[in-house]
Amino acid sequence: MANRRNSNTLVVQQAQQALDQLKYEVAQELGIQIPQDGYYGYMATRDTGAIGGHITRRLVQIAEQQLSGRSFR
Repeated sequence: MANRRNSNTLVVQQAQQALDQLKYEVAQELGIQIPQDGYYGYMATRDTGAIGGHITRRLVQIAEQQLSGRSFR
């Protein structure tokens, strides 16, 4: 198995739970089943990319709304 090197470090460690929740919400909206064991090796790259892309869009949308002074949900 390859070594995992993740250079993405969270500035706010408590954000991990919120990001995980967002990941599951987006996957559910897209109809993609997230593996319960946390191993993504059997998932199609297309599916994992779709989840990541939608998460990025959602985070940008939230940031834009916060910068404009609107609440996000």
